[in-house]
Amino acid sequence: MTTYVYETIPLIPGVAPARFELQQSMGDAPLSRHPATGEPIRRVISGGFGLMGVGERKSPAPTASSHCCGAQCGCGAAG
Repeated sequence: MTTYVYETIPLIPGVAPARFELQQSMGDAPLSRHPATGEPIRRVISGGFGLMGVGERKSPAPTASSHCCGAQCGCGAAG
């Protein structure tokens, strides 16, 4: 189960939305109403922690021949 953050959609201007967490399966559709109160809600999209690989990975140094634009862009990578 995944924990999602939801917030209420206030119907009165100036009222702050209330946030809460809810556990759902990743295949479940986002809720549109608060399960207890019936208020309209929306799922909050937030940043994750990302994935980290194990070990050290180095990418090759860019060369003039591997640069996507060559000398035409003026970035100086071609030469």
